[in-house]
Order: sequence, then C-alpha cells, then structure tokens
Amino acid sequence: MGVKPNLDPAVSPTAKLFFILGGINAALVVMLGAFGALGLQTKISAEMLAVYQTGVHYHLFHALGLLVEGLVATQIADSTYLKWSEWLMLAGIVLFSGSLYVLNISGLRRLGMVTPTGGIAFYPDLGAIRHRHPESFS
Repeated sequence: MGVKPNLDPAVSPTAKLFFILGGINAALVVMLGAFGALGLQTKISAEMLAVYQTGVHYHLFHALGLLVEGLVATQIADSTYLKWSEWLMLAGIVLFSGSLYVLNISGLRRLGMVTPTGGIAFYPDLGAIRHRHPESFS
C-alpha cells in the first residue's frame, strides 16, 4: 500500500527547484564553514565560534534535507504538504543559520531574537510529509 513511484521520466518543477536550492545551500555550507574555521577563528571568541558552528551544522543538515525532499518530490507529484515542508525548511535555514552567521560577523546581538523563529520553522517540515503519507512512517 506504499507510495506508488512516479515513473514519468520528466522531473517535476518542484523537484528541480529543491534539488537546485539544496545544492546551492550545500555549497554555501562548505564556504561558510571554511570562512568560520579560517577567517573567524582569531576574530571572535571561542563561545561565539561555537554559536557560528551551530549555524553551520543546522545549515548542513537542512541543506541535505532539501536534497532529500527534492528526491521525494520526484515520487510524490505536486504534494501541497511537501511544498510547505520544503519552503519551511528553507525559511528555517535563512532565519536560524542566517541569523547566527550575521550575529557573529556583525556583532549585532539583537539578531539573536530571530534565531528561534528559524528553529520553529524547522519543526513542521517533517510533520508536513508525515501528515500526507503516514504509512511511510509506520
């Protein structure tokens, strides 16, 4: 009774978009991680470097999540729940990891108030997929 595979060789625009966004974010993780390790190590405290690294880690996991959701989108044609999940994941990356990056680079402590909003955006992304296809999680 599982999800029937999409055997159509044409990849949906949604899948293409999130493969591209996942790839771009994966490349950004490498660049931002290297920048933090090489460029910020002597510029910010060890505590703030750990905060920056947290942003990089969450960015990495969710960039991979975007790639996985792009793969899932090849099998689930035009799922509203999947689209919501993908956009929430992207919003979480921008708000959570982005605010931690800017906080460390600029020193603007007020940006720390944005970070939890990004964290909240991460929570429903998997729930949106689970809601649409609960049999895949049993």
